[in-house]
Amino acid sequence: MRSFLSLFAFTFLFFSCEEEALVAFSERIEIYDENAIIEINIPKAEGDSELSRSINETLENHIANMLNFGEENLDSVSLDEAIRMFDSEYNQFKSDMEESGLTWEAIFDAEVIYQSHEVICLAINGYMNTGGAHGNMNITFYNFEGETGRILQIDDILTDKEAFTEFVKPYFEKAIESKEGEKLSDYFFGDPFHLPANIGINEDGILMLYNVYEIGSYAQGITEFTIPFEEVEAYLKLK
Repeated sequence: MRSFLSLFAFTFLFFSCEEEALVAFSERIEIYDENAIIEINIPKAEGDSELSRSINETLENHIANMLNFGEENLDSVSLDEAIRMFDSEYNQFKSDMEESGLTWEAIFDAEVIYQSHEVICLAINGYMNTGGAHGNMNITFYNFEGETGRILQIDDILTDKEAFTEFVKPYFEKAIESKEGEKLSDYFFGDPFHLPANIGINEDGILMLYNVYEIGSYAQGITEFTIPFEEVEAYLKLK
């Protein structure tokens, strides 16, 4: 079995004794290996607040959709049902391809990477191997509004998306300079520079992450960098 390694040194923003966190988290670990291998290690938001329900439902729905290969939205399908569907697909694969020694894997690891009274940011890392030259990994950030549990969109976070895009470009260029032999023209498939699909928050600043295939080839991998709060605050609605 492929060992699952998180790409981040995930960190929690701990609150002082005088400040109480909006929600407490416990660890949810589930392992299924009777047929396909499915491993889930995610935080579970405790309590029955709108925030807790939103976090738990979002993580479950994210995993359910990945198990369904993203072919359709599974808002109405429970995680347990999605697991059964994935297992059934694997059993059908084994029946059709008896000579194959491949065991399907789906591994999900999530962490709270930032928590304040205004916003909670979670990162979920999903790895799936259902055949092909290599497995596929995807990292997604979810930013939840602290009071309501609503998922914040980019326009909820930024004051001016166009200006922020121009501001970010030099940070991206610096990030790829650290990759030997890489240059800006090797990315974006000939399109202009654009922001990543994933923008998160950690204790150091705003985290930008381009997944594999988002702006380059598999070999180019993930591109990620953090812009310190003090350098980016002019573009943020969140304070």
